[in-house]
Amino acid sequence: MPDFPYRNALIVGAGPGISASLARRLSGLGVKIALAARNVQKLGPLLQDTGAQAFAADASDPESVAGLFERVTDGIGEPEIVVYNAATRARGPLAELDPDAVQKALTTTAFGGFLVTQQAARHMLPRGRGAILFTGATASIKGFAQSAAFAMGKFALRGLAQSAARELGPKGIHVAHFIIDGAVRSAQRPEPVDKPDGMLDPDAIAQAYIDVLRQPRSAWSQEVELRPWLEHF
Repeated sequence: MPDFPYRNALIVGAGPGISASLARRLSGLGVKIALAARNVQKLGPLLQDTGAQAFAADASDPESVAGLFERVTDGIGEPEIVVYNAATRARGPLAELDPDAVQKALTTTAFGGFLVTQQAARHMLPRGRGAILFTGATASIKGFAQSAAFAMGKFALRGLAQSAARELGPKGIHVAHFIIDGAVRSAQRPEPVDKPDGMLDPDAIAQAYIDVLRQPRSAWSQEVELRPWLEHF
């Protein structure tokens, strides 16, 4: 992989969709992959496709995240790319939302992002290089009705990304936030036949991540917005 600057990657919140497509693209570039999720049993086919190693972890727990980085370092080496994809939703009218469910959503989507970023920075700063990528959503910039918890978490994650980029960028660590502004196509969520090109392709999203990872530091992107070709709203 002479034109690709990184040798290994950790994807937190791995599963089907964007993280699976990204793992396959990175594996094709010769990158060693670590996939972290609460339930690693669901990752079997992806592990076979990519040769990745799976690590069970709770992104919202400080000890679990610290232990994850130690185990990943032992398994594939110091993570040079860290991708945060984990999120939890709590949908419903504001007056009826369960506070515990909202707290759990914020803890995973926002606080978990902080914990993973903190560990990534601790591992990358001594080397003076690395990349931290965050997967955002339309909710990163616009809160929808009955989706307050998700918007709160994604707004916070975007703020974390901006702060981390300004602090860590000058120290050689590329931080970028991706706003996935639309629905992502999947086997469980196929594109409607009567509305073609209205959903995002996870493979195309993954390619955008790869393109950002290849950027020279004289022209780093801090935020990239990805939208479907045709929007129906």
